Amino acid sequence: MPVGIKVRDNESIDRALRRFKRAVNRSRVLRIYRANMAYTKPSEERRIAREKAARNARKRSRY
Repeated sequence: MPVGIKVRDNESIDRALRRFKRAVNRSRVLRIYRANMAYTKPSEERRIAREKAARNARKRSRY
């Protein structure tokens, strides 16, 4: 799941770095990395998933 970009001809380093950061954000590499930094109990994961589902249901019911 490595993320990489190729610097185009006549492309500044700043622009290439911006494209790289965008690619990293879209691939969710950092989110997965941070999630794996600490162990989360299965019960905690289920609780978080339930809360997220409830939030999404409230959002959908608004419209």
